[in-house]
Amino acid sequence: MIRNNLLFLLLWLPAMLHAHPIRYTSLFNYGWRFYKGDAPGAEKPEFNDAAWRTVTLPHDWSIEGPFSKEWASGTGYSPGGIGWYRKTISYAAEWKGKQVFIYFDGVYKNCEVWINGHYLGKRPNGFIPFQYELTKYLKFDSNTIAVKVDHSDFADSRWYTGSGIYRDVHLIVTDPVHIDQWGLAFSTPVVSRSSATANVKVTVVNSSKIKKPITVSCRLITRDNDIPNVQKTIIVAPNTTTVVDCSFTIANPRIWSIENPNIYNLWVELSSAGKLLDATSDIIGFRTIRFDANKGFFLNGQATKLQGVCIHDDAGVFGVAVPEEVWERRLQTLKEGGCNALRLSHNPHADYLYRLCDEMGFVVMDEAFDEWEVGKNKWIQGWNKGTPGKDGYHTYFKEWADRDLRDMILRNRNHPSVIMWSIGNEIDYPNDPYTHEILNTGNNPQIYGRGQLADHPPAARLGEISKHLVQVAKQYDTTRPVTAALAGVVMSNTTSYPGNLDIVGYNYQEYRYAADHQQYPGRVIYDSENGMRLSAWDAVENNPYVAGQFLWTGIDYLGEAGVWPNRSNQAGLLDLGGFPKPEYYFRQSIWTKEPMVYIGTSAIPKSEDNGIWSHKQAAPVWNGTDGDSIRVNCFTNCAEAELFLNGQSLGKKTMADARNRILFWNTIYHPGELIVKGYREGKEVTQYKLNTTGKPATIKTTIYNDSQIDLYGRIQQIEVAITDEKGQKVYGADNAITVSVTGKASLKGIENSDANDVGDYHAATRKAKNGALIVYVQRKLAQDKYEVKLESPGLKPVVLKFN
Repeated sequence: MIRNNLLFLLLWLPAMLHAHPIRYTSLFNYGWRFYKGDAPGAEKPEFNDAAWRTVTLPHDWSIEGPFSKEWASGTGYSPGGIGWYRKTISYAAEWKGKQVFIYFDGVYKNCEVWINGHYLGKRPNGFIPFQYELTKYLKFDSNTIAVKVDHSDFADSRWYTGSGIYRDVHLIVTDPVHIDQWGLAFSTPVVSRSSATANVKVTVVNSSKIKKPITVSCRLITRDNDIPNVQKTIIVAPNTTTVVDCSFTIANPRIWSIENPNIYNLWVELSSAGKLLDATSDIIGFRTIRFDANKGFFLNGQATKLQGVCIHDDAGVFGVAVPEEVWERRLQTLKEGGCNALRLSHNPHADYLYRLCDEMGFVVMDEAFDEWEVGKNKWIQGWNKGTPGKDGYHTYFKEWADRDLRDMILRNRNHPSVIMWSIGNEIDYPNDPYTHEILNTGNNPQIYGRGQLADHPPAARLGEISKHLVQVAKQYDTTRPVTAALAGVVMSNTTSYPGNLDIVGYNYQEYRYAADHQQYPGRVIYDSENGMRLSAWDAVENNPYVAGQFLWTGIDYLGEAGVWPNRSNQAGLLDLGGFPKPEYYFRQSIWTKEPMVYIGTSAIPKSEDNGIWSHKQAAPVWNGTDGDSIRVNCFTNCAEAELFLNGQSLGKKTMADARNRILFWNTIYHPGELIVKGYREGKEVTQYKLNTTGKPATIKTTIYNDSQIDLYGRIQQIEVAITDEKGQKVYGADNAITVSVTGKASLKGIENSDANDVGDYHAATRKAKNGALIVYVQRKLAQDKYEVKLESPGLKPVVLKFN
């Protein structure tokens, strides 16, 4: 959801830039040529790439498949390999006397870049943005940029990473005197409803050979408020970098919060002798955060439980080259389910995702690493099956970790949504890789092997490395706590690792909260990862000192898969298509206040709890054999709920008597209409209905269009349901839907959320799963006309016309 404030800023900023054409930042995604495989000599301008195919970035070649058993389950049985990208551009007259940079938001991985045959560098980390200067190698005619991406060690991750230039690329043109990359640092040491202090540090680069007086001007802009300029003049020496402090106070600031995510635009200009040299901006917000060892997390002085989920980068059919509006829809659904926090597992994510979190009101745990100096197990034949591989980031950790951590923080430090930096996920997983003799005894819910493995590195290294990483993080930001997600707290407690952290995340170890809170009274504890059991949330809700919870996971994701052909993990509240599962409604019942009620059915179970990741059995379907026994499960935040079958009450039940916050009726199935009504203070406030459905007869479509801005090349998201002749969704339908697009648009993919469907992900025909799928169509320009036709044997076709 793009807020009104951002709409205003997006409309306003181009006008400012047009009035002051001193910094050019252009999307550099179009007209690239791509070759899958190695191409010796492709870095040279004269190389002939005429046979290569043309692609538009972001581009992920792994998702193009084919999925195959020969690849690794960890990365969803998708191919790796080597790929090359090339793009030739003409020299622009406006570049004369300027500096020209190319910025990559993310390339997976081992990215090497050349301009006109000149080598610019290599970035091994596939999740970190980086930029290179092109200026001195540019020619006054054509210029060729070549990019080599090497993902040959395809089993290098525990989840799907994709391959290629999978995030946006920008071309940036500046004056020799300019604001550095990520050169704005904004902080708010004092914030109240009546006033706030804004500290702005501006990093000014003078690449010229001339000493210059520079005036730095800062101001804040909202839709209805323009804070006057604050100026500071300095002398910058040639070939130097200078940090300029600008502080000011504003009255009656609009506070950023989860409920009201008010944002400002920080606009900074550099000028000399009355001539504007550079200008740039960033979205910021005024808010305070505080963690307390006894009282948990406070946002703007108010105790707030983190109702969070973990997410990975991918979105099914897109792989990791995900359009912004796809994440927008997913996040909006999570927000409606009561989620207020996101853990960006286990790496920095796309630029735009942090902005969406700012705009939509999520607080964020930003995470740097999944492994440090030694490789973790990467499953190849299925999760915990066979012999694991060890490829991964650890190969580059010693050389690159400090810089990667620095760049994550510099890029994201101004986002009001970001409330903590994580230096690692489950680095202390027992025996994977670190070990300790304490593993021979005690409770170790997550452990590889049995007891201490003497040939593994000692746990003491956790303390040594974490101390260094915390010091690195605090060089670049001291306004947020540094954390990590611990999997083996019993082992880590024998080291200095937890003590080096400002706040300590516990993964699946809520049983340790009380004892550790007593033994380490100064330790801030929160649940950095957990499954769906209510008991895990109760341990958060009932203990003020536990700051919150992050569920594994918010959304299904590719990789960390089972045995072939299973290619994706199904732990999410939402499936790969972004559709809620029954578990989503259970979470909504405990995380939201707006009246809600949901019912679903299952066989009468023998056990009420099948494991920490097991989802509630409550399929939204009322079909069966007349006379059979059946259970109706109900999730609600109402005090009472009453179930009716064909108008006859099956009884009213109260949440006060519910077991694990689930109401249920064991009853006899009869076809017809099943309705549940939710009551507060004796009055009906909400209801939910299921009907017995007939055979599939029609295709129903719903267009998602929540954004207020029609972006160039925007993805149209078409939700599809298989319905009976009465228009009721047939939950069990698996009809194959064929999609054809005519006009100025193209089909980008069909997602059915089936974890075991390893067919061509970009085919025009796909079977529905649970009676639903989602179709993604990309138009070229906002005003273009096109048609989308959906058809299936035996079903009435649908034609959608877009203007």
